[in-house]
Amino acid sequence: MFFAACVSLSLVVPLLALVPVPIWTQPEQVHLSYPGEPGSMVVTWTTFSKAESKVEYGLLGGRLFEMTVGGKYTLFVDSGEEKRKMFIHRVTLTDLKPAAVYVYHCGSDDGWSDVFSFTALNDSTSFSPRFALYGDLGNENPQSLARLQKETQLGMYDVILHIGDFAYDMHEDNARIGDEFMRQIQSIAAYVPYMTSPGNHESTYNFSNYRNRFSMPGQTEGLWYSWNLGSAHIVSISTEVYFYLEFGLELLFKQYEWLKKDLEEANKPENRAARPWIITMGHRPMYCSDDDQDDCTKFDSYVRLGRNDTKPPAPGLEDLFYRHGVDLELWAHEHTYERLWPVYGDKVYNGSKEQPYQNPKAPVHIITGSAGCREKTDLFNPNPRDWSAFRSTDYGYTRMQVVNTSHIYLEQVSDDQYGNVIDSIWVVKEKHGSSAWS
Repeated sequence: MFFAACVSLSLVVPLLALVPVPIWTQPEQVHLSYPGEPGSMVVTWTTFSKAESKVEYGLLGGRLFEMTVGGKYTLFVDSGEEKRKMFIHRVTLTDLKPAAVYVYHCGSDDGWSDVFSFTALNDSTSFSPRFALYGDLGNENPQSLARLQKETQLGMYDVILHIGDFAYDMHEDNARIGDEFMRQIQSIAAYVPYMTSPGNHESTYNFSNYRNRFSMPGQTEGLWYSWNLGSAHIVSISTEVYFYLEFGLELLFKQYEWLKKDLEEANKPENRAARPWIITMGHRPMYCSDDDQDDCTKFDSYVRLGRNDTKPPAPGLEDLFYRHGVDLELWAHEHTYERLWPVYGDKVYNGSKEQPYQNPKAPVHIITGSAGCREKTDLFNPNPRDWSAFRSTDYGYTRMQVVNTSHIYLEQVSDDQYGNVIDSIWVVKEKHGSSAWS
């Protein structure tokens, strides 16, 4: 009996040795981001085995793939039980012609992606960029995704802003949920820069899935950064440094000091003249009127006013943004859409009764967290504060165009109402900076 078992095992072992180890060199999860340098674009993708990192590209109408640029990959090991490995590839394209359309694919001779195209960003300060912006988009119940896919491929947007909370959640099922989400947004993010901020749903394993999967400007793994486009200086922050102190209280102070220097630089007369609009994006809002007992519903938001339970006390961001004349603040987290009157210190500072957003005397806040996820939409407090101007629980997302140095247009799209625009405003400013408040 023992001999028979040994014989049968001896027959199986050679057969097992002949089974090839799977090779996963096919690129997937392709997405673009803008590194902040004029004439450039970063292409990021994933493979599950080692492979070269190359992008072949050319001008639309020219010879296909006539240019080739190499890059690097980094090994990302998810912290789940399986310790799954993935190789994140990054290639930076440079010397792109402003507003020119390029056709590209990425990968290596071990596997190439589909063919995609993008329009190189115009680096002129007179450029009028068009954005879609939202937060809280999951790969279960992604209500707005199909409409965003189609509109992006129709060329309606120059940039997408995803203001925190991805996939729900990227780390789940040993990061397979993150893989599936990145595959889903490829039909958007492979065509326009997909610029991101971290949210609370990225916190597991110290935000490792967020920090490894995206390629944002600066040297902070996308936690905070800034960049310029058209007549706007855009600042992305991590609101989560106020809530996940176990990952380091020093991050909160490091971001605050960076923000202070960045806003001081943006306010130098020559810089503010060229790019008068300062726009911030961060996940958890300073104000909201939702009825979910979250940070902003208590009217003493950590993000707005800081924390007194830390040593030293942690400063909030409202005063910093106000002192440096931030014009527009974009938020998500609450699974609703809410537009505020110009507000500072819990008080309304409209430009006038008839035209509240013309020369407003405080920053304008927009909350857009209803793109669609498994947690559905939130409810509103039936008795909102005076600063709440418009509220909707429809699934949807926001469009924004920085038209010129004095005009920004914003509108809210309802996916529940088949893409109808349910809210819109013009923010008009003849003067920018802190002096505009007086």
